[in-house]
Amino acid sequence: MPLVKKIQVKTTVVEMDGDEMTRIMWRMVKDHLLLPFLEMDLAAYDLHVKHRDDTDDAVTVEAARAIMTYGVGVKCATITPTEDRVKEYGLKKAWKSPNGTIRSMLDGTVFRTPILVRNIRPLVTTWRKPITIGRHAYGDVYSGVELAVPGPGRAEITFHPAAGGPATAQVIHTFSGAGIVQGTHNTDASIESFARACFTYALDRKIDLWFSTKDTISKVYDARFREIFDREYEARWKDRFQEAGIEYFFTLIDDAVARIIRSEGGVLWALKNYDGDVMSDMVATAFGSLAMMTSVLVSPHGYYEYEAAHGTVQKHYYKHLAGEETSTNSMALIFAWTGGLRKRGELDGTPEVVAFADALEAAALETVEAGVMTGDLLAVADPSPDNRKVSTEAFILAIAERLQRKLHG
Repeated sequence: MPLVKKIQVKTTVVEMDGDEMTRIMWRMVKDHLLLPFLEMDLAAYDLHVKHRDDTDDAVTVEAARAIMTYGVGVKCATITPTEDRVKEYGLKKAWKSPNGTIRSMLDGTVFRTPILVRNIRPLVTTWRKPITIGRHAYGDVYSGVELAVPGPGRAEITFHPAAGGPATAQVIHTFSGAGIVQGTHNTDASIESFARACFTYALDRKIDLWFSTKDTISKVYDARFREIFDREYEARWKDRFQEAGIEYFFTLIDDAVARIIRSEGGVLWALKNYDGDVMSDMVATAFGSLAMMTSVLVSPHGYYEYEAAHGTVQKHYYKHLAGEETSTNSMALIFAWTGGLRKRGELDGTPEVVAFADALEAAALETVEAGVMTGDLLAVADPSPDNRKVSTEAFILAIAERLQRKLHG
């Protein structure tokens, strides 16, 4: 590659490396698509599961604090260890999800939008436009407390007022034998931030906003979400939505699922934490691949964290370790970097950085549309004599070649 003047990224970007196959691709993306073109200072944090274990997960907290300092972070996919993973990596314990830890510290909302290319059609034939998932990034099962019940007894949930006075208790279940119990929580402040972020996002992009829970069953927990969304809309957004010609409405989550399948897309679907986790994977898969989904955490405090929406691609990693060729899709990792760099450029007032992010995204999309793709995309792409499956690194190198031409001819 010829020597050219690199584009200067003005302010530090927080980089969080990850696990398994995505860790391998992370290095390739940096080596071939970023470092040859950019001069940037990275505050690097290694979130490899063994390093998290070695630091008693302190490195995850440090990474979140760094995002609070610099404003923008980019994160690789990471392992949330199960008991099998604890044994595999020799960990001290099954540490909590690093994503959950970071999201809890930053607060905010995760917005996930599919990456569309012309030669891959959604499995849902009615979908014509992207469906963005707005996922509340706080509370629910991700910060839940769980207990294994060994035998007969009564489980209760109890609240002790900080100001004093009598505690309030409610029986969860009277067990006649062994079982399990779980406690989850949320806060009005976080739900309010979630609602405002969703209304802001929808208005900015001039798209309808749907919100769904199951308040007919969860008459306190889910109902509080609906109350706050309705109150926020009436107080601050109703007139602006009407002027923009867009709609906000609430419906039960089962009805929303039925509606979304029959819609043409082009909406923001706001969901609680767990619901958003599940439905974003469904939307990504139906649009083509889990590796074709952008993901950004937007905090009300002005922090942004961009990440790959998929997992660590464990099976491909084992193939890589065995010396076998892999064909793993790096699009979501690439778009995590472009999203972070674009936001960094916007905050710093450096349009050349924004232009670089745009050029890299265009190069990636054009590579797939030219028929050069990884195995997951080849299986769902429109048939064409130009289509060919390439290896993990060959795909990234093909994008690099297009990017080089766009930037330097």
